[in-house]
Parts: sequence; structure tokens; C-alpha cells
Amino acid sequence: MQIFMKKIYFLFLLLFGFFSKAQVIYNDFGFTKSLNAPVIDSLGASLNKAWVGGLNSCQYGAIDLNLDGIKDLIVFDRNGNRLLTFINNGIPNVISYSFAPEFAPKFPYIHDWIQLEDYNCDGKTDIFKYTNGGMAVYENISNLTDGLKFKLVSPLLNSLQGTVYTNILVTSVDYPAISDIDNDGDLDILTFFGLGSYVEYHKNLTKELYGNCDSLKYQLSDYCWGKFSENEGSNQLTLNITCPYKSESIIDNLIERDDPKHTGSTLLAIDLDSDGDKDLILGDVDFPNLISLINGGDINNAFMISQDTLFPSNTNPINLFSFPAAAYIDINNDNKKDLLVSPFDGNILVDENKYSNWLYTNSGTNTSPIFNYQMPDFLQKEMIDVGTCAYPVLYDYDGDGLVDLFVGNYGYRDTSYYSYGFLITKYKSKIALFKNIGNSTSPQFKLLTTDFANIAVLDLLNVYPTFGDIDGDGKAEMILGNKDGKLLLFKNTANIGNTPNFVLQQLNYQNIDVGDFSTPQLIDLNRDNLLDLAIGEKGSQKGNINYYRNTGTLSNPVFTFITDSLGSVDVCDHYTSNFGYSAPCFFEDTVGKYKLFVGSEQGYLHYYKNIDNNLTGIFKQEDAHLLYIYEGARTGVAVSDLDNDGYLDMIVGNYSGGLAYYKGSIPLPYNDIDVFNNTDLVNVLIFPNPANNSITLKVENELNDKSIEYIIYNSLGKIVLRNALNNSSMNIDVLKFPNGIYIVNIITYNKHRNKVITVNKKFSIVH
Repeated sequence: MQIFMKKIYFLFLLLFGFFSKAQVIYNDFGFTKSLNAPVIDSLGASLNKAWVGGLNSCQYGAIDLNLDGIKDLIVFDRNGNRLLTFINNGIPNVISYSFAPEFAPKFPYIHDWIQLEDYNCDGKTDIFKYTNGGMAVYENISNLTDGLKFKLVSPLLNSLQGTVYTNILVTSVDYPAISDIDNDGDLDILTFFGLGSYVEYHKNLTKELYGNCDSLKYQLSDYCWGKFSENEGSNQLTLNITCPYKSESIIDNLIERDDPKHTGSTLLAIDLDSDGDKDLILGDVDFPNLISLINGGDINNAFMISQDTLFPSNTNPINLFSFPAAAYIDINNDNKKDLLVSPFDGNILVDENKYSNWLYTNSGTNTSPIFNYQMPDFLQKEMIDVGTCAYPVLYDYDGDGLVDLFVGNYGYRDTSYYSYGFLITKYKSKIALFKNIGNSTSPQFKLLTTDFANIAVLDLLNVYPTFGDIDGDGKAEMILGNKDGKLLLFKNTANIGNTPNFVLQQLNYQNIDVGDFSTPQLIDLNRDNLLDLAIGEKGSQKGNINYYRNTGTLSNPVFTFITDSLGSVDVCDHYTSNFGYSAPCFFEDTVGKYKLFVGSEQGYLHYYKNIDNNLTGIFKQEDAHLLYIYEGARTGVAVSDLDNDGYLDMIVGNYSGGLAYYKGSIPLPYNDIDVFNNTDLVNVLIFPNPANNSITLKVENELNDKSIEYIIYNSLGKIVLRNALNNSSMNIDVLKFPNGIYIVNIITYNKHRNKVITVNKKFSIVH
């Protein structure tokens, strides 16, 4: 027993660095998010936010992030549930924001929607966020000592509805209006009832009951606020209706009447005509426009008397495919709130993608705004944004010794139209080429074209390029994966030394078909001097990699199918998605050994090693969440030492069509990424410890609507168990675990916590 405990103590020291720095367990890599690699567009203008990551379906909020008294900006992209934070540089009458990602981890996990409003009148902006069944509220408790900080005050906001308190029902496809409707100083709520076409008014009674704003006390006061209804199958509105609901029997009445079922709308309540009451701006699922409704009633009895279906009709009306949501925020520091509009739907089939953030500045007042159209790509125009999905590939295509950047995509929206009542959106995929015009130690990229090799004419979707000389002519060919799972071959017809000219040679190259969403990489995996093909795919219940070995010659490649489960790689998150969308990136480390990063649908990067001489075996999964890097869903990844400092750099693409740049650095100690501002995991208990037959994992978690994942690693870093924790407490069998030290990694979103346990089957607990 003493010998065993000495070993345990020694391993404990190794894991947490108490013995000496030389004995700390390090990750294999270190990456630091960087915004400094210069990028310029085709006209030579700098993209100052090049590596922010693109935008698709955005919601906006104003909040003081750095506590300097100036309202900054958060942007929540529903594509991948990405929260982006920007510091307002505070220049009067100027739009000037700097990306500040360090503030994002201080927010709770956000999914589907968020609104920022000050509910308790303390001058600090609080958080209203979607949770299953309604909305949760976080109080802003920031101070100069702790910085930006939030506290959960309501996990599910309730309202007195009839004679009982129940949750204010807001679905994931509804965006409520949170505003002081009756002008008494506290925040009321307007939302569509989930089973009908009418807007509910939940009045905040805090002022009436307590004389202050410091509570969230709601009552359903009006079942048909504004006396209008929305059509069952369209966004057509009917004014001056008679409300059919008078009491808490509303649900029974709806079922008995077989009334239309509401399917999704966005609401913004502001005063448009300076008469002191709230008017309404409404967006609807599957429709590109916003409708404004003018309130001819008063603060106590809303009555909509007119509508503008081409809002704002004095300038370029909103025309976003589809489902626009509006925010009312002062963007240019002139003390007048401006209008920002973006799609609310996160569906890949309806995203506007490249031009999805419309800005209208206000030349009127806050209670009588006059909106003037400014741009369709607020913030986006300063980013690398290739529409929907970005797949980076690093390759020196022109032989100048500098690695260039290619970016494939799912596509740019080409056209949208309605057919038999359904919205149809057509996309065209392209490849963007950013030539490296820097030098061997300082990469700099310039956009040469958004349609490399004239791919757009082929009407493909989800193009993913790879390059390599497969026929021994001294020039690289391009092989292209795409949505249908097949491959296309492009030959370089230019003479050696001239600018490459890639021309389509074969549409269905060697009849290779991996199913859907092929993501190929040319790589000599078996080191026989012939380039092989590793191909990721969409997969069904798997995130696998296909292996086609080159059994031909240097001048005549023949790709022979070997396996669809290379290394037993699986990057599918079986708890949140049925698909993997694996995107492999094999590369050599600094000592020439193959390593593998794999992008995935979930968004995390999976890391595998033990690849050389093991192509028929199982690759070792070193990390299922590489350094907890998260840039959004459906990631692609590319690796190269771009600045020749001896550390591999990395570029990560995401669903929103943007890229993030990670500069290679000294590998990080494992315990340096132990906790990332865990506002979500408030307490984690594991007992007994040491363990004999089983452990109990208990998590006090503020995210009552979000399941948690746990991964158990042995002392060598190998995953021995991975599962979802769907309850706050779970018993885990460790009887089959060998005696030793284990790390239990509890994960939610991109935040996590590590706990160390020991397993000793000779150890027993005496009660």
C-alpha cells in the first residue's frame, strides 16, 4: 500500500508541476490566437478584422465590457453559437470597433438568442438569453476589482398567467421584445404565444409592487397586444382584430378552435413616431422583409392602426433571406440609436452569408428615428468572409517559397425565390486565393481572386481543394471534393515557372465516391514517395476518414480503396449531431512524424498521433478538443510554419465563412488550461476519491438546459471513457480501470474543468 501511494504521489507531482518544471506534463502544441497577420483585399485595402471569423446570422447588444463608461458591442452569431466581443473606441460620430475576444469567455454559454437590457436600473446591462422553455436572466455584477461578471438570477423567467405562475414561453425560433412598454421604468416582455398568431404582453409589476426595478415580477396582462394577428402560412398581418382569448383557458381554447400554430417571429418594440407609446418592428420566418406597425393606442392599451411592409420605406427596405431580426443600438457614437438587421435563422439553407449585417444610421431622434441605409456588411467587410463555411488549405502554388492560402466554401448565396410556398435558396461554391506577399518570417496575404480556377461555373456545393504532383510532371494538380462525395481533377496547363493555370480534366476522378461532402487531402501516408488520398466526409453517426492508397506509379496514379475507417478516427459528437463532417489535416511535426488534426461538425479540433507505420491500426486520440479552441461549427483546419520560427501555425475555418489565425508557440503545460473562467460550472464534486468500484460525479451547473460531457483520461493522456452527463449527478463504474491516476475533464461549450482522481481496487471505504 505504501509503495502504491508513493507512486500515486509521484504521478500527482508530475501532473501538476510541483516537482520541477522539467517534469510538468505538456501538450504537444501551443497555439496563441493572433490578429496580427496582415491581410489586404484585391484593391489593396487592409482587412483590419481579417481573422475575426466571419458573420452569418447575428444578434447585437450594447454593453460596457471594459468598464470605461462607453458602451461596447457584442455580436452573437447563431451559426455555431459564437459570441464575439468588440471594444467601442468611442470616437464621436465615427464607427470604430476593435475585436477583443478576451471578454467573450466571461459570458455564460449562449445558444439560439440573446438580448442585453438593464432590468434592475443600476446602469449595468444584464443578459436575457434563451433557455429550453423560455428565457434565463443573468445580472451584471461587474466591478473594477472583478471586471466583467454575471450572476444567474432566474434560470427560467416566470409570469403569473391566470392563477398560476408558469414560464414565459419563448421558442428558439422566436425573438421577443424586451422593453418598457408602459413607461413605468421596468422592463416588460412581448412575445408570440407558441400555439397562436397573437402577441402576449407580460407586464412587469416590480415598480407597482416594490417601487423599484430590482425584481422580475411578471403577469400576463394582454393575450392580443396591439389587436393584430399574423397569418398562419405567411407574414401577412390583420389589424383591428377581436381577441378570442380572455382568460387562462387560452391553451384549451386554442386546441378546441384548431387555431393556427405560430412558427417563428422577431420583435423589436420602439417608439417610431414620438407619441410616447411603443410601436413594433416584426420579422417572420421564411420572409425577407421587416414590417413596422404603428401604435395608435397608448401605453396601457396598444392598438395597431397601420403597417409598412417595406420598412424602412424612406430608404433601401430590408431584403434579407430570410427571417430578419432588428436591434436598436447607437453604433456611431452620436447618441442616437441606429438599426442593425441580420437573419435570425441559423439554417445553412437560408443564410444571406456574405452580406448579412445591414446597418441603417439614424438621422432623426431616438423616439422619432429616420433610418438611412449605410451598408449590407457591417463588420463583415473588414473580415475574411467567404459566405457559408470556410475550408482553409495552405499550399505554395506558385513556387516562390511562401505558403499561400486557399479557402473553399459551401457557397455564396446566388438567388433566393419562393416555390409552392417554400423558400428556395441557390448557392454557388468558389475558392478564394490569398497570395502570401510577405516574407519567410512575416506572412502577409493579399486576395487575388474569390473564384480560383473559375469553379463557380460548375455549380458545385461545398468545395474543398487539395494540391500535389500526382503524375510526376513537376507541377501540382488540384483535386476538389464537394457535396456529392465525388472528386474532380484539375490539371495545371501552364509551363513550369509560369503562373499556374488549373483546368478541369475529370469530373468523377477515378470513380471515387465517399458518400457526401468529400474533403480530400493528398498526403504520402505510407511514405513510398507516392501521394495517397485521405478523404473526410459527412458521415452518418460517424466522423470517419477514408483511405485510398496510391498503388500506381510516379507518372500514373491509381488510388485504391483501403478502408473507410482509417485509424478508427471518429469525430462525430453522438450527443448533439448525427453527422461528423470530418475534415482531415495530416502534417509532419518538427521531428518529421505524422500528426493529424480533424475538423468536425461540432467545431472542436480532434488531435491524433501514432500514425506512422500504423495505417492498419488505431490512431491514438490525444485530444478530442484541441486546447479547447472553438471557432464555431463545421471546422476546417490547415497547418504550416508560416513564420519559420520552429512552431507550427494554424488557420481554422468555420460555418460562418470566416477564418481564425493561431500562431504557434511553446507547448502549454496541461494544467495551464485547467479552467477557462468557469461561470457555467459552479461546483464539481467527485467522490469517493480514492475510488474502488465506482465514483459519483456531481455537477452544480447554471446551464440547466445544456447537457455536459465528461472525458476520463489515464495518466498517459489516453481516453478511457467518454460520455454525456445529462443529470446533475451520475454514478460511473471504474471497476475495469487499472489502478492509477485519472483526469476527469468536465466540459460544456468551450469551458471546462479538470479533476484528478485515483483508482485503487485494494482501497476500501469504511463507513
